Amino acid sequence: MSGPAAHGPQPSRPPRRSQPAPPDPGGFVLDSEAALPFGIRLAGGLAWRIIAIAVVVLGFVALIARLGEIVIPLVVAILLSALLTPFKRLLMNHRVPKWLAVLLAFLLMVVAVGGLVTLVVFTVNSGSSDFTRHVVAFYGRTLDALRNSPLGISQTDVNHAVTSATDYLKSNTSKIAAGALTGADVLIHTLVAVLLTLFITLFLLIDGAGIWHWCVRLAPRRARAAVDGAARAAWLSLHEYVRVQIVVALIDGVAIGVIAAILRVPFAVPLGVLVFLGAFIPIVGAVTTGLLAVLAALVYNGPINAVLMLAGIIAVNQVESHVLHPLLMGGAVRLHPIAVVLAVAGGSVLAGIVGAVFAVPLAAATNSAVKYVAGGEWKGKPPPPIGPVPEEGDPSPRRDDEPRPPDVTTTA
Repeated sequence: MSGPAAHGPQPSRPPRRSQPAPPDPGGFVLDSEAALPFGIRLAGGLAWRIIAIAVVVLGFVALIARLGEIVIPLVVAILLSALLTPFKRLLMNHRVPKWLAVLLAFLLMVVAVGGLVTLVVFTVNSGSSDFTRHVVAFYGRTLDALRNSPLGISQTDVNHAVTSATDYLKSNTSKIAAGALTGADVLIHTLVAVLLTLFITLFLLIDGAGIWHWCVRLAPRRARAAVDGAARAAWLSLHEYVRVQIVVALIDGVAIGVIAAILRVPFAVPLGVLVFLGAFIPIVGAVTTGLLAVLAALVYNGPINAVLMLAGIIAVNQVESHVLHPLLMGGAVRLHPIAVVLAVAGGSVLAGIVGAVFAVPLAAATNSAVKYVAGGEWKGKPPPPIGPVPEEGDPSPRRDDEPRPPDVTTTA
């Protein structure tokens, strides 16, 4: 026999070690990567990764801004469904059919929102003439105060300011007309957004689980457990936030409305409704909308009444910040107050009032999802059950009783 087998097993050779790059005649290392200090290489790696993440985030924000007319109704519908789903489940637990429970929850939301809007519109319309009279009287009192003040403002100066404002309005009539047309366009877009929100909310109440199972199927099989668990954690946080924020906003609106009624400030009910809506912007929303009550008190009842109204608003804000939010909101949002303020500020910068309203719930949901994924609880869990997927030629589960043509098949 010849060959390696005839001489018995050969001793294993030690693995060859990679030799460092030989230095060039000038004494420099030829490998440019090895020539850099470790700190610079680490900083460079972090820098380009941070830049890549920032580009992706900015591109995602720009895409959402372009699709705002679709994204905003979708987010509002998700918040509304998070609020209405417990009520639907409560009705179903009392043996109410699912279709009836969905219909009752949906109609309750429509009636509540429509009732608030109708109440505000009728109250404002009934007091519009009286409001105009008080505004004219307040304007006269303000002119008298300016004439008698140390500023030395005369009636001629005031007349000149009024004349300048009138000339400006006359010279910009075309722009004002264009703005009116823009306002009509905004009204149409708002109506479309409301209808889209109601449509999405209804279908989330009907088949929210099925829609989510379809979304889970889009993820790779190994990542489905993480995606499903993170989304459920975010949904729980979102549900708690909406439920608690409704209570906080209701307390703010009722308290400021009662204070306005006690001080005999007009439009107490519409002001309470506006504060209720503004309180969905945490910390700053109730105060900002409450300033309208201070303005109404100043026009109708004078500066002393306005100061009392402002004191009441500050008192309500302190109770909200130091009692309601730590007691109720702490377990729902799980965000530090500084993070809440920064989220509201960042949302307002990126998307105005809409961003300020949605910043905190989105931040809370994202925080819960990231904590779940980082905790690793999903590792080793099987993919979530997403229901049977029909194979080629299987009948549709929704049309088993209908005859199917032989040339029609379904695919997953």
